[in-house]
Amino acid sequence: MGDESERQEMLIVTGMSGAGRSTVANALEDLGWYVVDNLPPQMLRPLVELVERAGASLPRIAAVVDVRGGDFFTEFHDIVLALRTGVNVRVVFLDATDAALVRRFESVRRPHPLQEDGTILDGIAAERRRLAAVREMSDILIDTSDLNIHQLANRVTEAFAESDAAGLRVTVVSFGFKYGLPPDADLVADARFLPNPFWVPDLRPLTGTDAAVSEYVLGQNGAREFLDMYAAALEPVVAGYQRENKRHATIAIGCTGGKHRSVALVRELAKRLEQMPGVAVAVKDRDLGRE
Repeated sequence: MGDESERQEMLIVTGMSGAGRSTVANALEDLGWYVVDNLPPQMLRPLVELVERAGASLPRIAAVVDVRGGDFFTEFHDIVLALRTGVNVRVVFLDATDAALVRRFESVRRPHPLQEDGTILDGIAAERRRLAAVREMSDILIDTSDLNIHQLANRVTEAFAESDAAGLRVTVVSFGFKYGLPPDADLVADARFLPNPFWVPDLRPLTGTDAAVSEYVLGQNGAREFLDMYAAALEPVVAGYQRENKRHATIAIGCTGGKHRSVALVRELAKRLEQMPGVAVAVKDRDLGRE
């Protein structure tokens, strides 16, 4: 179908029931994607044939697929590989913690579609088992546990808007280990090898966005060396992502509370990543303000 950059784009949006597929579908429509919701998985191949015939009139299409039933699970990998010979296909998997999913089902007073005579948790566990292989082969994982519908829509906009021509969008995230690892991170680094500004009285109330904290963190032994060497190590990773047509990656740096060291370091790492060709970089602070 010609040059890779000119091939039509297709998203397969799937994931856990209650994780936000409808919200993602609405956000994609707002971005100008042609969205087919609740598509039976067996219809993916005919849909791609339609997309190929439509040509430029349907340059970007998303199929929201419920993959809970049938023998589709054993065929999913082969189907996606076959589709990728004609169009740029990416699989977006939406996930959330068990607790978050239970709250959502209870709030709408609906049973989980797989719980049968059991509990909501039984249904969630059954679905996780069925979707394990699909989750593993997904290109983009979005954890929606702590996101409301507006925040999830913003995530979709950041990931899929046509605001730039970058081949790879990298989100560099600061976080606090005390609050847990970011479940959607592709790579995680630890900033706790540096002295903690928390123990400096003048710096304690500040954050890594303040110049005084940033200068303190970057002035520590090993800080700039870490950034330079980590950025250099990421160069072949970024190049590999681009060769594999991975369009979004999340790189996380953590410290104890996600307030000082990680916040300062992600901004410096972002500056280095922005120098790489074909890369658009965004910075997020997951836990800033929680203390």
